[in-house]
Amino acid sequence: MTPAGRWFPAYVALGSNLGDPRAQVERAFDALAALPDTRLVARSRLYGAKPVGPQDQPDFVNACAALITRLDAPALHAELRALETRLGKVPPAVRYGPRTIDLDLLVHHDTELATDALVVPHPRLHERGFVLYPLHDVAPDLQVPRCGRVRALVAALESSGQAGGVEPL
Repeated sequence: MTPAGRWFPAYVALGSNLGDPRAQVERAFDALAALPDTRLVARSRLYGAKPVGPQDQPDFVNACAALITRLDAPALHAELRALETRLGKVPPAVRYGPRTIDLDLLVHHDTELATDALVVPHPRLHERGFVLYPLHDVAPDLQVPRCGRVRALVAALESSGQAGGVEPL
């Protein structure tokens, strides 16, 4: 738990490309809303995106959840891992392979943490349109530690020409 049970903002990326990906993401939103000491306060639109890594897999459906939580980053991360298991995630056979559901902790308040199990803020969030566009839907003015404001990160991604392949559904 965070100090004195205070509430802190956190942002979680959701993604799926197996089964019925839209339904998987919707189920994950519902499950996030039921996490202990956590409230779902906003959710992005759904986005379609080409896979990162092996291209011989279906496109992804991606989204972002804005939460407030009393859990610290490691505890929230543990809840997300357990939730993925409950929602049927099986680790992909190859890195960046297809998956039923993926929940990544992007930002937890002003936490900066790097362990073997967890890095916060997420180390590649500033490079990925399928993360930034949904995050922009729920928190365009969020200042991501060590990265910058989400609005500026989206603009930089677009000006670099690396934002392609992500479309609202």
